[in-house]
Amino acid sequence: MDNCFISGIQQIGVGTENFRKSWNWFIEMFGMDIKILEDDTVAERMLPYTGGQPQKRHACIAVNLQGGGGLEIWQYSQRKPVPADFQVSVGDLGVFAAKIKSDDVEAFHSIISQKWDQVGDISTQPDGTPCFYVKDLYGNCFQVVQDPEVYIKQTRFNGGIAGALVGVTDMAASILFYKDVLGYDTLEYDCEGVFDDWNILPSCTERYRRVRLTASGQGKGAFAGLMGKNSIELVQALDHTPRKIFEGRQWGDPGFIQICFDVTGTDALGLHCAAHGHPFTVDSCPEGQEFNMGDAAGRFTYIEDPDGTLIEFVETQKIPVVKKLGWFIDLSKRDPVKPLPKFLFRLMGLVSREKIK
Repeated sequence: MDNCFISGIQQIGVGTENFRKSWNWFIEMFGMDIKILEDDTVAERMLPYTGGQPQKRHACIAVNLQGGGGLEIWQYSQRKPVPADFQVSVGDLGVFAAKIKSDDVEAFHSIISQKWDQVGDISTQPDGTPCFYVKDLYGNCFQVVQDPEVYIKQTRFNGGIAGALVGVTDMAASILFYKDVLGYDTLEYDCEGVFDDWNILPSCTERYRRVRLTASGQGKGAFAGLMGKNSIELVQALDHTPRKIFEGRQWGDPGFIQICFDVTGTDALGLHCAAHGHPFTVDSCPEGQEFNMGDAAGRFTYIEDPDGTLIEFVETQKIPVVKKLGWFIDLSKRDPVKPLPKFLFRLMGLVSREKIK
């Protein structure tokens, strides 16, 4: 991609029925306790996905300093959230599980199993690396995957988001999309069968095709060090017809609502996506202006994968470091390729760490 690049997964959005309960759970279980931003205003620019009406919502983006992407925890403030009226199964269309990184899967499994009962047994992915699954308060599934990379060591054995499992209907078309549009150009595995690591997931005893992809071109940009490496695992059901996870519902309803990528060069990225048949469906700043979200600012855009899974791009222009002192970072004045220094994130950890309330 000329004049633009994708740094990595900034966050995965998770809609919830109770913002505070969900965030407290993510703090307690996954250490997602560093608040990057919090916003309680009206989502006015997502009309294609919110029934054509602006919707008031409460949202935050929280990260874990051991590295990985964050979670955007999201709840409608006035409209009643609508959960899926069916049990989301492996291979259903959209993000049916998010990946959480751990530098010691066995130790993390022991700790979280003592605090929570919706935890599967340790198993292995098709490439032999250890993993296990956890369900949150509302049944959202997280795959904990072994990853030795740690950004800033904390007193825990896990980091943040390391990717997603996405249900698809046409594997060839989906591989092409994630490779050509998003840069996931490296095939980690491609296998077919019944998989033991899905032991607590619905429809886990059926046959599937699994393809895991990584992106060799990611790893540069302001937040690349924190976000680290990630993977997208595409899953195609072979024994049943999958359902669209957000069928009949709106963006922001309970479940994984989008995969968000940190990007640089939004205009050029828009041309790149359109050239591959996936033009922006939403653009917060079509004239290139700044869009404010709470204490941060930037530009966000959306496209859809071949099955309608929402992909968000965010080009961040300003983030708070020490809000009380009015200390913000203006990213438009920095070298876009150069990572932010670790001491800034350490400082954010001192002043922005959230506790269970």
